[in-house]
Amino acid sequence: MKLTTKLILLFIAVTTLQSCCWHGDCNGSDDLPAPIIESQFEPVYMERPAFESSVNLSSAKPVVDAGKIYVIADYLFINEKNEGFHVYNNENPSNPTPIYFIESPGATDLAIRENVCYINQATDLIAIEINLETGLLNLSKRIKNTFPVMLSPDGFYPVDIPQNSVVVNWIPKTNNP
Repeated sequence: MKLTTKLILLFIAVTTLQSCCWHGDCNGSDDLPAPIIESQFEPVYMERPAFESSVNLSSAKPVVDAGKIYVIADYLFINEKNEGFHVYNNENPSNPTPIYFIESPGATDLAIRENVCYINQATDLIAIEINLETGLLNLSKRIKNTFPVMLSPDGFYPVDIPQNSVVVNWIPKTNNP
């Protein structure tokens, strides 16, 4: 290739690259959001002894923030995110009847096998037996720290978890910038 052709190609390449803008507005008013370096949520902690005694069967309450749904026989279980499970009598699927609420702070999922409910309660795996006719609940087993610490909704780990505490939920920060 001749020197003149190379110079022309070099001139075109340089002028083209000079007109490029690599990051935002090249005129100085960069509207790119600042990178997020901390969570926009704050963790909700429970002390371990209170956490371990927090699983209870209570009266039905309205669903506010539904999560996963589990159906077995004539019963319907609806997760209330990080709070527990609503239990419905589902004999008439077009009109399920609420019967109980299983309080289990930090709970997000449930599996049932042979009348035992296995619940991931924050970092622990628990096994509970429920008699839905008598309203009795028995926590039969707890395996501590089976699951990792609960992440914030925007993907951050909690910082400085108080000793002997468990993260059971995340709430929006009140002083968001």
